[in-house]
Amino acid sequence: MTLDIKICGLKTGEAVDKAVSLGASHVGFIFFPKSPRNIEPSDAGRLADCARGRAKIVAVTVNADNDLLDEIVDQLAPDILQLHGSESPERVLNLKAVYGLPVMKAFSVREADDFKKIEPYIGIADRFLFDAKPPAGSDLPGGNGVTFDWTLMHLLDGGVDYMLSGGLNKDNLAEAIRLTGAPGIDLSSGVESAPGVKDLGLMEAFFEAARKAECETAVGGRGK
Repeated sequence: MTLDIKICGLKTGEAVDKAVSLGASHVGFIFFPKSPRNIEPSDAGRLADCARGRAKIVAVTVNADNDLLDEIVDQLAPDILQLHGSESPERVLNLKAVYGLPVMKAFSVREADDFKKIEPYIGIADRFLFDAKPPAGSDLPGGNGVTFDWTLMHLLDGGVDYMLSGGLNKDNLAEAIRLTGAPGIDLSSGVESAPGVKDLGLMEAFFEAARKAECETAVGGRGK
């Protein structure tokens, strides 16, 4: 696939192996205690072994302090740090310098003005991730299974590399790609039978939908 697909919130070896065998370009491990997908760094490191060299290993954190990041980098040896909190451009630069790793910075989107927030990070973050703003009452910055208005992505500068996230599943993937032309897709709840529980059948169905969507966009063009 030319489309990058990141399966995030993995917690079992079976799910990791399935994601990679189906063609995932990235596998994500979440280090955020409030999330049902939270995992210990040592467990994530063990699970990532079967994916290493086959897919990019992504460590997902939310305003993590240096002690936690030290442990994650030591135990997981990730390829990418994904920052899903309120980390400043200065913090992103510092982490890149300290760990020598590329950073994917996540932002929540609801309206056009939300894209202004990424401007200070352009040229600093290596990639962006755009997710829907969490619903009222949610403690989770992502993984809530809700979408946003994908037509807003046309406001983004064409030179910005990103992954699209938020409520994606096998049924709406083709529409998301058609409207955005996204070069990468990130999903978690869209392949789960319950929060934090990956469903191998749903994963298979999603990748089948992704292959079909890629064929369609190859004919019709993306973002049209």
